[in-house]
Amino acid sequence: MLIVTHGGKFHADDAWAVAVIKVLHPEAELVRTRDQAIIDRGDVVIDVGGIWDPALGRFDHHQKGFSGARQSGVPYASAGLVWREYGGRCVAALALQHTGQQLSEDTAQQIAWAIDADIVQYLDLSDVGAAKNAPGGYGMSAVVSGYNLNWMDEERLGYGEAADAFRLQQFHRAMDFLTEVMANAVKYRVGAMLALEQVRGAQVLEGGRLLYLRNSALPWSSVVRKEMPKVLFVISHNLGEQRYMLHTVPATADTFEARADLPASWAGLRDADLAAVTGVPDAGFCHNGRFIAAAKSYEGIYAMALQALREVEPAQAG
Repeated sequence: MLIVTHGGKFHADDAWAVAVIKVLHPEAELVRTRDQAIIDRGDVVIDVGGIWDPALGRFDHHQKGFSGARQSGVPYASAGLVWREYGGRCVAALALQHTGQQLSEDTAQQIAWAIDADIVQYLDLSDVGAAKNAPGGYGMSAVVSGYNLNWMDEERLGYGEAADAFRLQQFHRAMDFLTEVMANAVKYRVGAMLALEQVRGAQVLEGGRLLYLRNSALPWSSVVRKEMPKVLFVISHNLGEQRYMLHTVPATADTFEARADLPASWAGLRDADLAAVTGVPDAGFCHNGRFIAAAKSYEGIYAMALQALREVEPAQAG
């Protein structure tokens, strides 16, 4: 298989799109060029060539009259065009490679749509000049752009074969970075899917206001927020660090606001200072933001959780 994309400066959308095809066809040859004869020979042509036709393996968006867009109205660039066609298959391949899970076609496609909403659409928006994907200078598109040669590289290498070879090397580095982003996104979502039943079946304490998870690594926030409206705090066991954690429950997915905060008197305290305030000898710390605290033992963190619940009760009664 021959993958063709344009030469010269690259962007996150073409690097992501090529990376997707390379996940599915790691043996494929990649050529970066604007030579029409080579473009015509390509099996998959990305971000160059002036044609969008998935059946022919053509994924350009620069041509006059192009109006491809998601149902939300977000326009497509090459990242989204390729992900739209191959995202489900790419998710399935990465899930098998990195988690050992054989996903159904429907599950893989659902995850692909979620990744488009979280990542891919922002690469497209940045490429077409519609929006930046993060405040400041270091959204993902800006990070990928930084792999390009700058003027100092060009003065050092010149404008011939040495510069072209280095630019191709940098393009591969950008693809490797984006492939890791893809893999991590897939692993997170597969992990959340597999953890779902464990979180739903976790021990509920104190009339449903407290949940105990035996493993802190389980992604629990979304399930608790959506399905367990009575839970105010979560206790979890950090197996790696051998300590117990007390978490607040986010009120929404988009803010740090919690259903209930940990006591104000704990904020920013550690060890002996926190032990003195809580009366828990093995108390470890409470974050200044009052959204997480720790103790060495289950008994210690449970005692802290009961204190936090008692402090919430008067406010709720009021």
